[in-house]
Amino acid sequence: MKWKIVADSSCDLDALSAGCGQVGFSTVPFHISVGEHEYTDREQLDTLSLIDDMEACTQATKTACPSPGEWKDAFEGEENVLALTISGRLSGSYNSASAASHMLGSKNITVLDSKSTGPAEALCIRHILAWIREGRPFDYVSARAHELIDETKTVFALSSYDNLVKNGRMSKIAGFIAKKLGMWGIGIGNDGMIAIKAKVRGVSSALKTIVDDMLERGFEGREVIISHCHNLPAAQKLCARISEKWHDAKITVLNTRGLNSYYAERGGLIVAFR
Repeated sequence: MKWKIVADSSCDLDALSAGCGQVGFSTVPFHISVGEHEYTDREQLDTLSLIDDMEACTQATKTACPSPGEWKDAFEGEENVLALTISGRLSGSYNSASAASHMLGSKNITVLDSKSTGPAEALCIRHILAWIREGRPFDYVSARAHELIDETKTVFALSSYDNLVKNGRMSKIAGFIAKKLGMWGIGIGNDGMIAIKAKVRGVSSALKTIVDDMLERGFEGREVIISHCHNLPAAQKLCARISEKWHDAKITVLNTRGLNSYYAERGGLIVAFR
């Protein structure tokens, strides 16, 4: 193999589901601390156990990005390497990957800041694979991937606020009231940062708000990838709403891996579209 794609574990893909064929693919794991328990976000991680542990833990939890050494090990072997990370404005993963690329200065390595997470990275990987299979040169693939990242938009919906409360980003009373009322927080990706767009009551309103955001931000029915945190029914309902409005949209549904399960929490949805 002359090509390899490496992503941090926020991509919500694994070596089995990526569909890379003759292109090498691997993920570099985040590390998650929940009380006395340490989780490594590998493909085999039981995310339901992680969420149960998070919900039972009364203290603040935390995550740690992959080290430069972990990235360097993943970069070894192939001539051309494309690396994708979660937004560099939300994590140190991009800086770690960039540092690792400098350790291997003689190789063709491009480190891409997805400016998002999960499904946005998965969407970019899908296109990188297509360009490689078309026989495109390294510089072409790198340039088009950067352009694709700028074209891709993200919207997410959260129905649980435990992490926000435990980490001091929401008061306990506000979190309690929001949960009791069935409130969903709808947010969007904004140049690598997160902005809360709306608060709505109930899953139906949350799904409508997601579709409205897609329409407002110019979605024309091309590609959508939905990552869900143990909420397949909501993901399927969202697929139906999107298909009803954009009949030819190509929709893919993924399960969140460890990092995005940690942030989206039980029931959360993350949607990337272009």
